[in-house]
Amino acid sequence: MKRPFLSRLNQWFVFGLLTIVTSAIVISSVMLIDYLRKEEIKRIDLFASAIKFQQNVIAPDPEVQDLLLKITSSNSTIPVIILDRENKPMFHGNIPADIENDAAAIAELAKNMGKTYPPIELKFPDGNNQFVYYDNSRLLNDLRWSPYLLGLFIFAYLLFSFWFLRTIKKTDEGFLWAGLAKETAHQIGTPLSSMIGWVEIMRMDNPNSQEAAEIEKDVNRLMTISERFSKIGSVPELNDMNLSETIQQNYDYLKKRISGRIDFTLNLPARQIIIPHNRILLSWVIENLVKNAVDAMKGQGKLEILAYERGRNIIVDFRDTGCGLTARQAANVFKPGYSTKKRGWGLGLSLAKRVVKEYHRGDIRIPQTDLGKGTTFRVILRK
Repeated sequence: MKRPFLSRLNQWFVFGLLTIVTSAIVISSVMLIDYLRKEEIKRIDLFASAIKFQQNVIAPDPEVQDLLLKITSSNSTIPVIILDRENKPMFHGNIPADIENDAAAIAELAKNMGKTYPPIELKFPDGNNQFVYYDNSRLLNDLRWSPYLLGLFIFAYLLFSFWFLRTIKKTDEGFLWAGLAKETAHQIGTPLSSMIGWVEIMRMDNPNSQEAAEIEKDVNRLMTISERFSKIGSVPELNDMNLSETIQQNYDYLKKRISGRIDFTLNLPARQIIIPHNRILLSWVIENLVKNAVDAMKGQGKLEILAYERGRNIIVDFRDTGCGLTARQAANVFKPGYSTKKRGWGLGLSLAKRVVKEYHRGDIRIPQTDLGKGTTFRVILRK
């Protein structure tokens, strides 16, 4: 069952809108910092002009002198150093306190400032020009990283929101499928009880009836299926049992009920595999994987169940020679509601994954698939 096109389009629209908003916030922050940087440069230009005017005028007007003093003393944040032609410090402000009395260190700091901004040259008639070195204020240097930190924070928030909403969606889907499974079990129960009664009546009329025996097998199978559905959503009981026996029982039942044109084989290890598992639920997984393989082969081909040990894991491979899966199908095939069949509900494999991962703490995956050649489904169980 595929998602409607408009639903996918809405999701991409929301994602695109959030991306645009995040980008706009980061860009606006960068523009703001660039504006503040230019304003600091203007302040330094004004400061340099005031210094030059102050040194050129021998007896300035007291009001002008007071204005110049206010301009030069107003800078309390921007580091500034004035050097003469011989690199001797003439003035400095807002530099580290530990080098204020070290002329060589001040000159070295000025040269480093010159790598960020070219110094402003103050030209005087006597040729004793001076050079004003400056750098960004500490606040501006700290703000330079704020757009990236802000962008990272917004991205982390969106990522968390996406994870949170996805988790809620999965939880809701889990409750939905569990409710559907329990309701199915309830609906099956009524006609199943009636069928059991009819089988007993047939046995009373003919105790050796072959038809009654075959119907009884299918009734017992329906009872098993009903019990499987009723266990979905509740914590199942896991018992130490022989996994080979569980697989063998399902193989024997399914082999008689699938097409004779399918070469259905089973390979089990020689020794018993005793692991904790729920036989009813694990039988459901096996049946689902076998039926999916049969559908993929359209009733003709080769299907092999291969069980073996690998370290502390038990591997059960289901290998078919069916139509195979595309990369997109393989990535979505275990998702609730997704089906490659026109009339599929997308329920079987999603519930199989739940049984293996949540109830048995194992894993189920597709290690290999080729279009037109076949697919391998792999169930991994822990010892």
